[in-house]
Amino acid sequence: MGRPFVVQLENRAGELAHVTRALATRGINIEHVVGTSAGDKMCARITTDDDVLTREVLRSLGLPFVEGETLHVEVEDQPGGIAALTERLAAAGVNVTGILTVGRHHGMVQMAFTTDDDARAREALGLEPAAAPAAPC
Repeated sequence: MGRPFVVQLENRAGELAHVTRALATRGINIEHVVGTSAGDKMCARITTDDDVLTREVLRSLGLPFVEGETLHVEVEDQPGGIAALTERLAAAGVNVTGILTVGRHHGMVQMAFTTDDDARAREALGLEPAAAPAAPC
């Protein structure tokens, strides 16, 4: 799965359709999308099969967006489990820019989230550092 792009849209009919059609026109397949709105703004978290082209399309549309690495963490499925996770990030000065419950099993909740500082988030949560990009051939 690619990088998530969190796109800010006006909260009105046709805005999401405009973005998804622009991606489709470039041959980009949307692998995952989730959205929510408040007042006159909507945010859509979109993951596609082509990060480079997605970035180009969003820029060409003039839409504000952020992108990042998706971090995966399991937390205990009990009151305060997600609070403890987000408090650890806050204590490290890390802002959560997106969060999604992916699943539950055996008393655990699988969370996927993005932050404004992936390295600090990994450190705060005791996750392995991100793999270095492969050297070009």
